[in-house]
Amino acid sequence: MTTLDNRPNTALLVIDVQNGVVSGAHERDTIVGTIAALVDKARNSGTEVVWIQHSGDDLPSGSEAWQYVPELERADSEALVHKRYGDSFEATDLEDILAARGVGHVVISGAQTDACIRSTLHGAIGRGYDTTLVADAHTTGDLTEYGAPTPDKVIAHTNLYWEYSGAPGRVAAVVPAADVDFTAEVPSS
Repeated sequence: MTTLDNRPNTALLVIDVQNGVVSGAHERDTIVGTIAALVDKARNSGTEVVWIQHSGDDLPSGSEAWQYVPELERADSEALVHKRYGDSFEATDLEDILAARGVGHVVISGAQTDACIRSTLHGAIGRGYDTTLVADAHTTGDLTEYGAPTPDKVIAHTNLYWEYSGAPGRVAAVVPAADVDFTAEVPSS
């Protein structure tokens, strides 16, 4: 499926599930619990888990807000990617990490749906990866005061449009966490 040569493996990306990012996010505790279960499922199947951690002026490196939520712990053997832009691939070593592990399919979870999740989805498929969004493992904050839809609608819309996305030789899929099977073929869209 993927347009990347010799990349048969899958990785779970856990994007920006940091104290300052998900504090007050839509269904925060449920989403974090779902992501924790996905991490366990990936580890139990031998699937790579890659942690993405954002920093910026409002999320300074080393601060409490910058730390991953306490419910999620990265294993020392799991890659950690530091980023400053929405797209987890932009100006990071994520592509090198995935290439070294033979990954051509990424499974996306984390925050914020309308920023880093969307940017990374598009960044991945544009770079040749098959890309699965876990429908119930991403969240966002309430930005209605800026004219955005409510968080539940942002999440639903992202799930809807990604299900009908794709690119030549690549698959974009949306599946609920309960249906994620890290040992199966990439779901078709």
